[in-house]
Amino acid sequence: MDDAELVRAIEDNTAELLLTMGAAGGGRQRSADGVRWTLGGSPLDYHNAVVSCAVDDGDAADRLIAESLEELKELRVPGCWHVGPSMRPLDLGERLVAGGFSYGGPEPGMALRLAELREAEVAGLRVERLAEVDQLAVWAQTLGQGFGEGVKEAEWVTSVYWRLGLADPWRHYVGYLEDEPVATATVFLAAGVAGLYFVMTVPEARRRGIGAAITAAVLRDARDSGVEYAVLGASPAGRSVYAGLGFRELCAVHLYEWALPEE
Repeated sequence: MDDAELVRAIEDNTAELLLTMGAAGGGRQRSADGVRWTLGGSPLDYHNAVVSCAVDDGDAADRLIAESLEELKELRVPGCWHVGPSMRPLDLGERLVAGGFSYGGPEPGMALRLAELREAEVAGLRVERLAEVDQLAVWAQTLGQGFGEGVKEAEWVTSVYWRLGLADPWRHYVGYLEDEPVATATVFLAAGVAGLYFVMTVPEARRRGIGAAITAAVLRDARDSGVEYAVLGASPAGRSVYAGLGFRELCAVHLYEWALPEE
């Protein structure tokens, strides 16, 4: 893949993940009039998501923004537009702010040719891919200790994965140190690449290289099964870790959020 193809794969992999998880959570799906979204399937703003918009008429974009906001209000859930490089119109971000959304910042889009993956290891770390859905309980308990919205996010994500199962395109991993679960990661195979998600190390085990080590381990697994490229959206804390493994930053996906008013 060239860089332009990788940028599109970054967008498409995340879009497919959000749409699939949203549908499994019972969200309302829309794929018409130049827009795709999944709304109402999650208590989390990131996952009630507008994932693509391709309209050239500003008035049409404003109508779609208003319709997404009305649907979020009706469903009584927070939500988010994920505005990637392919989305139109070019002033979509300004229109979202004018339409009632708040700018939540950029999420750097990064990609790696897996043949160029740099190794990272931590002595004693054992990384296991989940083979039975019952193992999701350990994955959830570990994730809830420090990822995103904590237990709330871990419980919702795990309920979705119970429904979706553990077969490809989903691969979930737990990292153990001295038989204690200390890290998580998920790989989602879509758009011709391996998307990396839910990479987290429990707070008491951080700053020991575990995040890099579990990432390298799950990407070796993807590479060994024939996948050539990996993509991800980096957090501020993870950006340098991924760069150290060989990932290159190729784009940004800008988040525009709407929160439920406080009662």
